[in-house]
Amino acid sequence: MIIRYSRPEMVAIWSAETKFRIWYEIEAHACDAQANLGVIPQANADAVWKARDVEFDVARIDEIEAVTKHDVIAFLTHLAEIIGNDQARFVHQGMTSSDVLDTCFNVQLVRAADLLLADMDALLAALKRRAFEHKMTVRIGRSHGIHAEPTTMGLTFARFYAEMDRNKARLQAARAEIATGALSGAVGTFANIDPRVEEHVCKQLGLSPEPISTQVIPRDRHAAFFAALGVVGSSIENIATEIRHMQRTEVLEAEEFFSKGQKGSSAMPHKRNPVLSENLTGLARLVRMAVVPALENVTLWHERDISHSSVERNIGPDTTVTLDFALGRLTGLVDKLVVYPDNMLANMNKFSGLVHSQRVLLALTQKGVSREDSYKLVQRNAMKVWEQGADFMTELKADPEVTAVLSEAEIEDNFDLGYHTKHVDTIFDRVFGEH
Repeated sequence: MIIRYSRPEMVAIWSAETKFRIWYEIEAHACDAQANLGVIPQANADAVWKARDVEFDVARIDEIEAVTKHDVIAFLTHLAEIIGNDQARFVHQGMTSSDVLDTCFNVQLVRAADLLLADMDALLAALKRRAFEHKMTVRIGRSHGIHAEPTTMGLTFARFYAEMDRNKARLQAARAEIATGALSGAVGTFANIDPRVEEHVCKQLGLSPEPISTQVIPRDRHAAFFAALGVVGSSIENIATEIRHMQRTEVLEAEEFFSKGQKGSSAMPHKRNPVLSENLTGLARLVRMAVVPALENVTLWHERDISHSSVERNIGPDTTVTLDFALGRLTGLVDKLVVYPDNMLANMNKFSGLVHSQRVLLALTQKGVSREDSYKLVQRNAMKVWEQGADFMTELKADPEVTAVLSEAEIEDNFDLGYHTKHVDTIFDRVFGEH
């Protein structure tokens, strides 16, 4: 996590100040519940809330931890310094460190998910706007990177919208799955703490009680969360790669917005490079980098170990911060993407009429020619376009075997671009709903 690829709101979720504030709230709400159950005096629970507006001293906590070698104990010691040792003697009653650490981590992941979902909404809005703007902007579709048949730029944006809409659903599901807390004590048996304490704390923090924890919340939840982020990262790269291809000099169907004063190369003043898309490709790799470690964290020894801890201290902030930045960058890129419809048409017509070969093939079969023979007739004329730069329609009209079946007018009918866009409205209705 570096400043260059970070945005303040997401970074704040992972700050030490935020972490200690959540730890404090967990402990304070737990004291309230314990007091309500008659386990601790109400006066002691009330005393904990005296630190409600106190700014915890991170440096002091670090100083204590340097001696105790235990972060939760260091925090509890600092809290006792603030509210008094006698008043703090019932703090953490019946709890274990993981009750605080795991519940806090999930609170942070939920908050991060909320920001990511807001990012997703912004991206979806940009993709939808561009889809309708270029709904009928015809461009060539490509398979294997080679000209296939006409499509529209609007369908390209709509395809990415649908993919990101699925990712939003995945994020929502991941958020729901990670929104659990656990205050079940050592090895998760509630031997020293009433389950009602867990229920109260979770309610106050917007979480659901973990149905069964050991001494930790099961890590399959976290694996699913980071896997969902990884899929979003791959979808970001999918869009970025399409833009990179479109900006290639020999294609130039679209390009990233190039601002006044921007420079593309230290050596070549003419350069306008797809740097944002390339950057997004790299950021997607960083997001996906968290997936395998999160999957490996699922396996822990017996009721707990801390092999997952060092991993999560890294991937929690790094992955969410990076994805937040990437979604914001992609939204701006889509919003300002410069589209060149004339270049799209020019590219489509580079091999004159060749993209209509399937229509001619089907027309021949409809006239009674076998598919095998139809394919041979069309292909031999298509190869002249590839190899000699011929005009496809002209070649077909000059082929006696073709004209024996299709009239010139019928051949020309198969070169209508409108044929390829006649169901665009249907696809848009499927993606965006009736409009």
